[in-house]
Amino acid sequence: MELQAAIGPGTEVAEGARGCVLQVPGNCSGLFPPGAARFSCKENIVRKEPVQVNSLVVIKAMSEQELPGLLILDIGGTYGVQENIVALLKKHFCLITMKEFLANKKEMSKKIQSVFVSECRPTVDQELLESLPNLKVIGNSGVGVDHLNLKMISNFGVKVTNTPHAVADSTADIGMALMLASARRLVEGSQIAISPHTKYFAVDWLGVEVSRATLGIIGMGRIGYKVAQRARAFDMKILYHNRKQRRKEEEQAVGAHYCEKMEDLLQQSDFVMLVVNLTPETHKMIGKKELGLMKPTATLINIGRGALIDQDALVEALQNNIIRAAALDVTYPEPLPRDHPLLKLNNIIITPHIGTATVQAVQMMAEEAIANMLAVLNGQPIPSEVFPK
Repeated sequence: MELQAAIGPGTEVAEGARGCVLQVPGNCSGLFPPGAARFSCKENIVRKEPVQVNSLVVIKAMSEQELPGLLILDIGGTYGVQENIVALLKKHFCLITMKEFLANKKEMSKKIQSVFVSECRPTVDQELLESLPNLKVIGNSGVGVDHLNLKMISNFGVKVTNTPHAVADSTADIGMALMLASARRLVEGSQIAISPHTKYFAVDWLGVEVSRATLGIIGMGRIGYKVAQRARAFDMKILYHNRKQRRKEEEQAVGAHYCEKMEDLLQQSDFVMLVVNLTPETHKMIGKKELGLMKPTATLINIGRGALIDQDALVEALQNNIIRAAALDVTYPEPLPRDHPLLKLNNIIITPHIGTATVQAVQMMAEEAIANMLAVLNGQPIPSEVFPK
């Protein structure tokens, strides 16, 4: 007889007459065999091959504490990992919060083999790396890794992974949502509709068309291409600027035209969308000069990182009608200081970095991060490794 089981905390367990370890649902006490000794499992027991002892089947178990240690900032709260994601992580790792680590560095530092970074937390600096001698991988939940010093981390022999597949659809969706909301002045319209001071709707309160307009995408990676696929449904003319030109068949599939010079894209586009990672090369890539090249009727949309735009130059451009409007899911810093001039303008939409803030995307990012980290720990090919440049 062979028996395998996965027993979690609180599971009702019995040792039968022949010594078999049995797992049953917590409320199904009637399933215990006669004479079985009952006890409650206090920690996760992970499936292992059974071993034979005197013709009795027993289970060779490994406690949760023997799972690879994973450092997280916290569980729940303002900045901690959500409870449903914690449940996912616990299937594969022994979770150690930053508070637990700091309270017992000597013991915990030996157990931690990986760090799960969510919403740029916990901060990974040299001090932390020096205190984790067995660290092998940092699993970033999200695609952007500008908050991680890749060269420094690599010098410690630690790998970095991200989750580009999980974020693509949700981030592309928010890009389209911002474009539509800005074009049709949805935020202003909502405020007018619910205002206690509104007595009538002005007939000359107008937005602009998205359909058949020209969209310029700066950064035609996985997310940028998803944006192009969506924009095609609006019969938009699609221009793009990228480090490398896409294959002809990829361009034809979405009707995209390559602009080798970003300036050409800026001059022609009705909507300009930034979909690039933040690097030293892309820092403040949109400044006074670039804004001046855009049409006075154009809208700037940013779903990348806040520091891609010189925000002082953007304030000036919006105040002086150099461009029509802006729609930002990202700023620098986040959130902006409450007295920042961008918050006082009526031709801008700002959302709180919600590109991947959907139930499905958060789950998929965690799953992709887990797969990456396990691949590193098991010496397997890494699905999404990020290399220092």
